[in-house]
Formats: sequence, structure tokens, C-alpha cells
Amino acid sequence: MAKFDANKLKRDLQAAQRKAEAQVKRQVDEINRKNQRAVDDYNRKARAQNQQVVNQFNRRVDAHNQEVRGVNAHNARVVGDLQRRLRSADSGPRYTPAEQALADRVQDSLVSRDEREWDVFLSYARIDGAQAAESLRDALEAFEVRVWFDEIAIIPGKSQSLQMDHGLRKARAGVVLLTPAYLVGRFWTERELGALLHKNTLIPVLHETTFKEVEEYSGILPDLAGFETARDDIETIAEKIAAAVLPADDEIED
Repeated sequence: MAKFDANKLKRDLQAAQRKAEAQVKRQVDEINRKNQRAVDDYNRKARAQNQQVVNQFNRRVDAHNQEVRGVNAHNARVVGDLQRRLRSADSGPRYTPAEQALADRVQDSLVSRDEREWDVFLSYARIDGAQAAESLRDALEAFEVRVWFDEIAIIPGKSQSLQMDHGLRKARAGVVLLTPAYLVGRFWTERELGALLHKNTLIPVLHETTFKEVEEYSGILPDLAGFETARDDIETIAEKIAAAVLPADDEIED
């Protein structure tokens, strides 16, 4: 019987272990290479898809920007045509000498459309001026005039006082619709008029009242010219105001 060789058995076991480890390593390496190829392939597809999405988005952005430029150019032409019509002696509104002086003063005092959010702040008394104020706002907006109007601009839940002060600060000019109730001197109208009087661009519009009645309310306002609904309709008054507060043609082109 052959003698048992423990050393040989040990060597054989070690050799078998090394062979098994090498085989496992080759299998692991192959799996890792396969996984890496799959990851690389997925990343290539993902990058291609992402680039496609980005390219599509950029094309949409370019198309939108081109559309916006077209709209802006169209609006500039519309406003320019409106300005030429408003200021044309043949087709524009007919001013009295006092009204013309008021319109000229307002126009000279206004700079080109700056960071101000509104062209005019419309001040009125709701008790008897709401309907006329709303009609005036609609007529002004038809002429592309940006109007601060409390029913639209006031946000519920926030300080009404602060919001009105913000509107006054951000308006390039003030339009005050003077009615009998306004002349009584209610708190809000007094507050607004006090701020508007500091502007060199205050435009009074008299509705169902006269300059004589206004004179009894304030010694300042009679020195200012104003428009009267007793003489012109709301649309004509809005056209006159628009001619005064909208930027001139050269300002539009800039």
C-alpha cells in the first residue's frame, strides 16, 4: 500500500484553490466588462436622447423668441401709428387752449417708458365715480395706456394702503376723476390726491362737477387745466390723455 503524502495533498489543494480563484476572477471580470458595456451603451443612448431633447427645446425657444420679436415689432408699429394719429392735427382730438397746455406740460414732464409699472394712476371715488372710472380705464387701455386701477390691482389680504402707495410711486402720471363725492374729501381720495399733487403730471377729469365747485374744494386744482365729461365723451378724453402720456415716436424706436 502506497504511503500517504500529506504535502502532496496540500499542494494539490492549493493548486485547485488557485485554479478556482482564477476561474472566479475571470468570470467576475467578464461580468464587470459586460456590465460596463451595458452602462456605456445606456449612457450613450441617454446622452443622445438628452441632446435631442435639449435641441428640440432650443428650437422651440428660438421659435418663441422670433415670435416675440415679431410681436414686439408689430406692437411698436401699432403704438407708433397710434402716436402719429393721436398727435396729428388732422385726425387727433381737438383740444381747447387750456387742454393743449395741460397735454404739452404732461408730455414734456414724462420721460420715456422706464421701469415704472404704470402709465397712469387712476384716482376716483367709488360712490359716484366707479362707472365713469371703469369706462375711462377701458378707453385708456384701448390706447395701450397702462392704468393702475384699484379693482384690478388691489390684492385681497394685503395692506390696501401699501398697495396704493406702491401704485402711486410706480405711475408716471396721475389721473384724478373729480366727482361730487370726491370733493367731499373722503379719506382715500384725500390720501391719493395729496400724493398726486406732488406730480407735475396730474391730469384732472371733471365728471358731474365744475371748476367753480372744484375751486371751493382746493385752491390748487383751479390753476390746472382739466378735461370735462360735460364737453367731451369718455373716449375722447381717453384719447387726449393717451396723446399726453404715451411715449413719442422716437422714444418707441429706442
